[in-house]
Amino acid sequence: MTDLLAQVGELPTTLLMGMLGMVMLADAVPLLGVLVPGDAAVLAAVGAGRPATGLATVVAVVAGCLAGWSLSFLAGRRWGERLRRSRLGDWIGEPRWAAAEALLRRGGGRMVLVAPFLPVFNALLPLAAGGLRMSYRRFAACAALGATLWAGLYVALGITARALTGLLPGAPNPTVLTMAVGLLLAGPVLLGTRHRLRAVTAADAG
Repeated sequence: MTDLLAQVGELPTTLLMGMLGMVMLADAVPLLGVLVPGDAAVLAAVGAGRPATGLATVVAVVAGCLAGWSLSFLAGRRWGERLRRSRLGDWIGEPRWAAAEALLRRGGGRMVLVAPFLPVFNALLPLAAGGLRMSYRRFAACAALGATLWAGLYVALGITARALTGLLPGAPNPTVLTMAVGLLLAGPVLLGTRHRLRAVTAADAG
């Protein structure tokens, strides 16, 4: 694993960012996204430590997420009820699907904006938004802003993690350490963010 990550870190920036964009596209697909470690991929890209990596990473993440979410949105708009009654809908579960629709009805575009911070729902909300006939322009604007905020958070965590790993004497591959430290830093940050989002959702429900 360490050798593989070291090889990834040596890839040309353009290829590395293209791969990151594809990973984020897959991360945005319902069910498949559960198997794709999008946060770890962002931290690995930042761990490469090149001058333009931070900005390029944000661009790649936003492009990949927006592409994946747009595909889910369009699928929901065209085949929403059919998908809901299909095997895919069974795997997702009716309670999750209903919860996603309830969130969108209460919060609209704001829920799309915070979707990247909500595990499982980040891939399901675009599908539900399409089924509820949300305006694509509104959806895309909120999704792009949400992806930018999420990517910016992880890039900041990755840069911080890389700086901390640089202080360690005889540190091994920086990409591996950046991922490990970044994920440790991300834990409390994301838990706090999700707690606030749950509070907002509860307030909307009240």
